[in-house]
Amino acid sequence: MIGSSLVPCGQFKTSYSEDTTLFLTPASRRFCIAAIVLAAAAPLVLGPYPLTLMIQIGFFAIAALGLNILVGSTGQISLGHAAFFGFGAFASAWLNSTVGVPVLLAIPLAGLMTTLLGLLFGIPAGRLKGLYLAIATFASQYILEDFFARATWFTGGSSGAMAAPASLFGWELSGDRQYFYVVLVFLVVMFVLGANLLRTRDGRAFVAVRDHYLSAEVMGVNLTRYRILSFGISSFYAGIGGALYGHYLGYVSAEGFTILQSIQFLGMIIIGGLGSVTGTLMGTCFMVLLPEVTEGAVSLIKQVVGDVPGLTGALAYIKEAAIGLAIVLFLIFEPDGLVHRWRTIKSYWKLYPFSY
Repeated sequence: MIGSSLVPCGQFKTSYSEDTTLFLTPASRRFCIAAIVLAAAAPLVLGPYPLTLMIQIGFFAIAALGLNILVGSTGQISLGHAAFFGFGAFASAWLNSTVGVPVLLAIPLAGLMTTLLGLLFGIPAGRLKGLYLAIATFASQYILEDFFARATWFTGGSSGAMAAPASLFGWELSGDRQYFYVVLVFLVVMFVLGANLLRTRDGRAFVAVRDHYLSAEVMGVNLTRYRILSFGISSFYAGIGGALYGHYLGYVSAEGFTILQSIQFLGMIIIGGLGSVTGTLMGTCFMVLLPEVTEGAVSLIKQVVGDVPGLTGALAYIKEAAIGLAIVLFLIFEPDGLVHRWRTIKSYWKLYPFSY
């Protein structure tokens, strides 16, 4: 006892609702609200290029969260996430240009179409695990890439497809400042849905399948059902992110959804933290900003040392090497990702000076 108040020590949750609350503390709730308010004010103070980076973080984070639900929460590996991301982009453009669906409605509908595709590919994958599952999802990447190249009625083939800008009540949301709010709304909604999903019965079943599938099956968890369901949810998030990506660029091409991008999505969730909603956003920020930091470092070297022969020409390769090196270093030195380091720092200051 200090003065007349007791120092809390231990676990005092007395109900399941307290154990599954979205925000563990009032401070975390205030922090999230403040972060959303600051993000909403960003277009008022930031220039076009920082806004472009924030928009990229938004739609990539949505797609990466879907992959984290599949890989981090359910333990199912996927090497074809970029193909579902691309399908969402093509589906939204097709719904808008061919069927005449408004863009803001075509985006969630594209997510549902991608969900059906993910469930289809998830049927055989739901009975596989380990290396066999990785090969199955690897095959789905190339099957969809071939579909993108041949289905001219849907994707435009080698010519690609045009994606119209979003509009609301006749007001076109085509500029970075306007489209930023579209991405922000979808980002907040999808992340809240993802965080709530992991608190539900289905979310706990996903974790049970990941941690010990035999024990989960003994307890009555239908492994095949939840594995297929996780593929569908992952595909829904990929479709939403891809649709936002397509309408932002205004043009969708099959060349942009390769196995390399699938590996980059895996890098986002590995660096951020497997199974963590917050870690997904951290990992996406890291992966989007790393090439920019690498380019800035190269420019600094040129200013200090002078023009190094071949350095400028090799910049693209240096950026790709930096991404690969970052993934390897995190796997070795910080396998739990950035979110684990963030929690460690919070615990240190929360318990200081008795942080042991």
